[in-house]
Amino acid sequence: MTPISLIANDPSRFDPLSLDQLQATANYEGMARVVGLPDLHAGNGIAVGAAFWSPDRIWPHLVGSDIGCGMALCETTSPLRKFRLGSVERKLKGLDAPWSGDGAAALKEAGSPPDLTSPALGTIGGGNHFVEFQRIEAVEDEARFAAFGLRHDRVWMMVHSGSRGLGQAVLQAHRQPEISHGIPADSPEAAAYLAEHDAALGWAIVNRQIIARRFCESLGIGGRSVLDICHNSVTPHQGGWLHRKGAAPADRGLVTIPGSRGDFSYLVEPIVDDADKALHSLAHGAGRKWSRKDAHARLSRRFNVADMQRTALGSHVICEDRKLIFEEAPDAYKDIGMVIADLEGAGLIRVIAKLRPLLSYKTRAA
Repeated sequence: MTPISLIANDPSRFDPLSLDQLQATANYEGMARVVGLPDLHAGNGIAVGAAFWSPDRIWPHLVGSDIGCGMALCETTSPLRKFRLGSVERKLKGLDAPWSGDGAAALKEAGSPPDLTSPALGTIGGGNHFVEFQRIEAVEDEARFAAFGLRHDRVWMMVHSGSRGLGQAVLQAHRQPEISHGIPADSPEAAAYLAEHDAALGWAIVNRQIIARRFCESLGIGGRSVLDICHNSVTPHQGGWLHRKGAAPADRGLVTIPGSRGDFSYLVEPIVDDADKALHSLAHGAGRKWSRKDAHARLSRRFNVADMQRTALGSHVICEDRKLIFEEAPDAYKDIGMVIADLEGAGLIRVIAKLRPLLSYKTRAA
């Protein structure tokens, strides 16, 4: 039987449905290891916040439709003392519209196929994607913070987005009649999927770069990338194939783990000594506590949209989709502090800094 490892101080906190979904994947033919991370929650048939390893098979649906989705973190040139929420809110206009730049050139420069450019390139998308401006709340490890050349007094920007419709098209093209069987890794079918997967992953990285550039340009500031990590992917690992579904890599440097839009985010450094017990993977966020449908039903009866535009931490939210603002409310997510504590307790991370949200951008009408 394929072993399932749960990274949590108290595994009883996990939603039983997410555990059932995890068990179902552990039963796949050719599956060798399965890990549930502290942000584990039920997804659309597949548990999110999990990593899966097989020596010789690939399952496109374990990566899902948003191939290459991930988090980018930028340190902007804007001093915190000059950041004015009202002014920033007024300037963030037109960012849902197609980017006016040369998408083909941007993709080509990054080594991605230029013919994959589309009007979606440089846009956030829906669901749980966002751009968030943040400030350093606390530095937990001053020595490591300084070693990475980071600054306390800057405004920071986190971008969460992926491959938009491209990833969906790749998944549809390679969807299996019987998903549990997977694709033999040495087959032409696997080679074709991996080529398109890698192109979508590269597209997603360029997408986050352009989004960050657009937001900085709208505010007249610059920024430098601190990290960019993908949490939906399949990659070669220890002679086999590691699938991450809502799982950040622990083998590519610094990682940012966001809370909900009304909670703190964390900049962490993976600890490599025991990383294999979690398949070299980390939580990618807080993880959902309620489904989108449940969140809307619970919260729309108690609060109005204006209530949702401010958080308990004093941050602002730009989301002019009246349904989405309830679906993505802070109450719909788990406590990020507990997720971080679970990762620390497992010896998987050291926290470098904690970041406080200032303004979260989801979507606006114009």
